[in-house]
Amino acid sequence: MANDWVIDRRDSSEESKGMNNRVIVLGGDGFCGWPTSLYLSRQGYDITIVDNLSRRCIDNELGASSLTPIASVDRRLTKWKELTGKKIEFVHIDVSVNYQRLLDLIKDKKPKAIVHFAEQRAAPYSMKSPSHKIYTVDNNLNATHNMLCAIVESGLDIAVVHLGTMGVYGYGAAGTEIPEGYLDVKVDVDGEHKDLKIMYPASPGSIYHMTKTQDALFFLFYAKNDGVRITDLHQGIVWGTNTEETCMHEDLINRFDYDGDYGTVLNRFLMQSVVDHPITVHGKGGQTRAFIHIRDTVRCIELAIKHPPQKGDQVKIFNQTTETHRVIDLAKLVAKETGARIRYYINPRNEAPVNELKVRNESFLALGLQPTTLENGLLKEVIDVAKKYKDNCNLSKIVCTSRWRSDIPEDLEGSSEPE
Repeated sequence: MANDWVIDRRDSSEESKGMNNRVIVLGGDGFCGWPTSLYLSRQGYDITIVDNLSRRCIDNELGASSLTPIASVDRRLTKWKELTGKKIEFVHIDVSVNYQRLLDLIKDKKPKAIVHFAEQRAAPYSMKSPSHKIYTVDNNLNATHNMLCAIVESGLDIAVVHLGTMGVYGYGAAGTEIPEGYLDVKVDVDGEHKDLKIMYPASPGSIYHMTKTQDALFFLFYAKNDGVRITDLHQGIVWGTNTEETCMHEDLINRFDYDGDYGTVLNRFLMQSVVDHPITVHGKGGQTRAFIHIRDTVRCIELAIKHPPQKGDQVKIFNQTTETHRVIDLAKLVAKETGARIRYYINPRNEAPVNELKVRNESFLALGLQPTTLENGLLKEVIDVAKKYKDNCNLSKIVCTSRWRSDIPEDLEGSSEPE
């Protein structure tokens, strides 16, 4: 493991020249944080990863490690330096607990931006048991609030980029497009019409999503009260595994989660087809979801760093998604591509069996994002990764056993016909 506490003291003259390119990535060892850290490093940012390595511990708890082999943090960062000549620093801190160490690091580094990935990210994991619910709330809310509080106490003007989720809105939009954070509404006050801008109503579907809605209130307060500059990215479901940087060497490879708690739906379907397990569709598969490729995730993070709100502005909210698909359509696409069978399971989630979802995403497109959309070449790329490492799969962890309520039957067998 890397040293618990590393301080790299440098000449502060670069700040006076306006050349501060330092970025702290909280949760930089994870599925989105790791490729983002490498991408930003390659773009010339001076990166410090902060992580408590909890995701690696959860692998041990669940008995389902990443399908791809994940090297130690030291090995990852050593290989990156060998290949690129660029140094990424690692600091082992639990930011949900160690406030003072986080504050000291922020004061020392004086970063231009903090990218916040340091939250338990899986809805099914957050619903496994009361202890998992409590852990998710404690970790996620304390991590976010400690970061904001430390920024204010440091006295530094630091832009925050937070990875949120489209799931804060639920999955029903009353036939309308979900805007990017805010609704323009008219109210009648004593016969006079006034315009208001309000946050789009939240409707979280899990404890995990609930913590993200609370994050939004933290952001609203700290932007208004202390002038913290915050961008909240409401991201769709991530698919794909590798970026250009993580493909450079096996020591840099990104996570490939396939289990019922952490595996994202399209990656799970593609992996299941490789190991000859039926594609696991919940209910009739009528759920519509927003999606984004991991390569676009890292690009969006940089765009957000480059285009922060001004001090005193409201929180800037982007819908970080490029397309929407019905789950059953994805299952059929994978089945057609690979010959896999589809099996229908009782949905362990408390959600509508069918929904429509329309999402606005003009902000990133206006900033120059060229979306990576679903197409067969990229599907094959994920399939090839799954084939290479399929022997690492624990078949007993494929079916999701986390249920939203105790009265939802546990279904381990599924059926050939939708329920």
